[in-house]
Amino acid sequence: MAISQYIPSTNRYSGGMKYRRCGKSGILLPEISLGLWHNFGKSKSHAECAEIIHHAFDNGITHFDLANNYGPPYGAAEENFGNIMKTSLHPFRDELFISTKAGYDMWEGPYGNWGSRKYLIASLNQSLKRMNLEYVDLFYIHRYDPITPLEETLQTLVDIVKQGKALYIGISRWPHEATDFAYKYLRERDVPCLIFQGRYNIFDREPEESGVMQQAHDNGAGFISFSPLAQGLLTNKYLQGIPDNSRIANGGHLKKDSLTETTLKRIKALNDIADSRGQSLAEMSLAWILNNKLITSVIVGASSTTQLSQNLKAIDSMPFSEEELEKINVACSLI
Repeated sequence: MAISQYIPSTNRYSGGMKYRRCGKSGILLPEISLGLWHNFGKSKSHAECAEIIHHAFDNGITHFDLANNYGPPYGAAEENFGNIMKTSLHPFRDELFISTKAGYDMWEGPYGNWGSRKYLIASLNQSLKRMNLEYVDLFYIHRYDPITPLEETLQTLVDIVKQGKALYIGISRWPHEATDFAYKYLRERDVPCLIFQGRYNIFDREPEESGVMQQAHDNGAGFISFSPLAQGLLTNKYLQGIPDNSRIANGGHLKKDSLTETTLKRIKALNDIADSRGQSLAEMSLAWILNNKLITSVIVGASSTTQLSQNLKAIDSMPFSEEELEKINVACSLI
C-alpha cells in the first residue's frame, strides 16, 4: 500500500493505549509518547520514518515530540515529520498532539540560540514551515537562559499562543526558582504552563527528589519524562558489553565512561528483577515511571516498529509490589 493511501487502524483508541490528564488542563496525553530525537534524521528514509509514525498512531500514540534541532542535521526530524504530515497524516491532524521546542543552538550568529524573542519566534516560524503545520499543539522553551530576562522569554511564549501559532506552552529543564516565576507569570496572563519536561528514569530521579515534579502538580501542570531508558542503559543492550551498533560504540550522546563496572552491576541486578516479573528491563523501566501518578506521559524513541511495540507493553504491566520497589531501590544503590 502506498504511503499516501495510509488508513489508520480503526482500533487505535481501543487497542490498549491509556491516557492521562495533563495537569488541570483539558488535554489527555497517551501514557507513551513518541520522541523524534535520535531516529528521524537524514539517515532514515521517508518510508522508514512513516512506518514508525504510522505504527505509533495505529497503537493510540497521538503525541509526537520534536524540537528544532532534532536530526541530524538540525531540522531534519521536523522536515521528515512534515513530509509524513503532507503525504499521509494531514487528514488526521485534529487527532494529533504535536510539540516542538527552541532554546538550543540552531543557526549561526547571535540570534540562533537561547531565549530571546527574536530567536523563539523565528525558530517556531521555521519549524511550522518544515512540519507543514499552521500551528503546533505545544511549544516548549527547551532550556533556561540565564542572560535573557525571564519576562522577555515568557512574554514571547504568551504572544505565540495569542497569535495562534501554538495552543499550549511548556517548559523543559528549568531550575526550580525560575520555574516558579514562569508558572506565575504565565498564569497571570491567561496562558498557563501546560507541562514540564524533564529527564526521569530509574537511575535519574532528580525531578522527584528536587521537588520539580511536585511543583508542576501544585501549579496545575503535567510532567512528561524524557530519556526514560537512560539512552539505552536501562535495556538488555549492554548486559554483555558494548555492541558495535550501540550509541556508545557510535560516539553518540552516551559516552563509554557511562558504562562503569558499578553501573553494569546495577543494570544486571535490575534485569534480574525484570526477569522475575516476566518483563524485559526496558519494559519494567517504563512501567516503573508510569507507576508514579505525578507522571503524565513517557517519551520513548524507536528505531523500528518492533522496538516501539516492545515499549508499548509497559502500559499493561502488572502493578509493582512494595517489595519489588524496594529491590529496585537496592539495585540502584549497589556499589
